[in-house]
Amino acid sequence: MAKKLTSKTPLFGNRRSHACNATRHAQKPNLQKVTLDNGEKVRISARELRTLNKVSKKNTENVA
Repeated sequence: MAKKLTSKTPLFGNRRSHACNATRHAQKPNLQKVTLDNGEKVRISARELRTLNKVSKKNTENVA
């Protein structure tokens, strides 16, 4: 089982029909399973994954 690193939780709100009926629903975070360089499997949000990729790409460009 992959560890969950993110602190994101579902957002709750109402769906509204034309008749103004309110139905509760949740918007769940976009969690992805990722294997890190050290072989550890984690679940992080897609936005955090994009940020990690951006930072790691920037760090590799500065090394060369």
